[in-house]
Amino acid sequence: MPTYTTYRQILQDQPFPYACLDLALLRQNITINRSRAGDKKIRLASKSIRCVEVLRLLLAADAQFQGIMAYHGEEALALAQAGFDDLLLGYPVVDPALLRQLGQAVQAGTYLCLMADEVRHLELANAAGAALGVRMPVCLDIDLSQSYPGLHFGVWRSGIRTLPDLERILEYLNTLPYVRLDGLMGYEAQLAGVGDDTPGQYLKNAAIRWLQKRARRPISTWRAAAVAAIEAHGFQLRFVNGGGTGSLETTRQEAVVTEVTVGSGFYAPHLFDHYRHFQLHPALFYGVPVVRQPRAGIFTCHGGGFVASGGIGPAKAPVVYLPPGGQLDPHEGAGEVQTPVFYKHPVPALQPGDPIFFRHAKAGELCEHFNHLLLLDGETVHSVPTYRGQGWSFG
Repeated sequence: MPTYTTYRQILQDQPFPYACLDLALLRQNITINRSRAGDKKIRLASKSIRCVEVLRLLLAADAQFQGIMAYHGEEALALAQAGFDDLLLGYPVVDPALLRQLGQAVQAGTYLCLMADEVRHLELANAAGAALGVRMPVCLDIDLSQSYPGLHFGVWRSGIRTLPDLERILEYLNTLPYVRLDGLMGYEAQLAGVGDDTPGQYLKNAAIRWLQKRARRPISTWRAAAVAAIEAHGFQLRFVNGGGTGSLETTRQEAVVTEVTVGSGFYAPHLFDHYRHFQLHPALFYGVPVVRQPRAGIFTCHGGGFVASGGIGPAKAPVVYLPPGGQLDPHEGAGEVQTPVFYKHPVPALQPGDPIFFRHAKAGELCEHFNHLLLLDGETVHSVPTYRGQGWSFG
């Protein structure tokens, strides 16, 4: 693994702050995730990458990587204009004007598939297709969460929770001349995005493992039943998408699944450090400068407060990466204009102007704070624009 000294030397001429992607570690993560996915095709989750050049690099890395799951309709249009194809919208689009633009992209030859889980989504897609005289590909998203007394295990995503729910949607689909059912998706967030080996949380880890083990069979049974119902209605699916970085080992075992989605598994943010069944390498990190030393063992950096979305809590804060051993102040945390870092023995010999490197809790969100990523390849540093650096902002 690279050391603090190595990174500091390579980056000594770069202006602060900067975000870095270590290509050697990225390549190792590519290999790990290819192996974990078995023979399933891997679709890239663009929200966790947010850099066109990295998307290109990943798609060129191996034939197993095919297609992109976009997180916004405008993003899908931008990616299509940048030359990407096989674009699956991970979330429904309900803006009629945007749907018309997406329909125009389909009309022009881009494969672009909309996401739907209720009648209104299909009505809007059909109206957009009718206005252009084009059939709009759609993917149905089924709910894979489980509910227990006092606990919802999974995410509040789709309204298609049962076979009768799905049957009603399929019957309605048969009445729509400008919509074509191409795909089925189910996201098992409670397996793919919940770590089971968090330090200091023995009881919580044990509960998560029990719940995850209990969830696997209902997930695979429901997904297989959904595919069977779709086929019984005469539809031929182009793809069945499942999984995420944390669930590849189980999702790949489902015969009906044709592809899995990976995003965070390439950059490896710190929320993906705590899984028993796989270990990734911290490819993405950022550096901010030490500007003060208010006490012995305390180094205050300028900026650095890049906190992740989702449920609010300490896990969404960045973590100190290098030099190792640093901790954030539990009260001040990582701040907008300053971030104090506390070191106990051994205290590194840091001076004002030296970097401290941090890791974000999530993957692509870090790119919203930087115009460029510095790609590190050995001692070579190459700057490429992020979405933000290209002027892309999709909310």
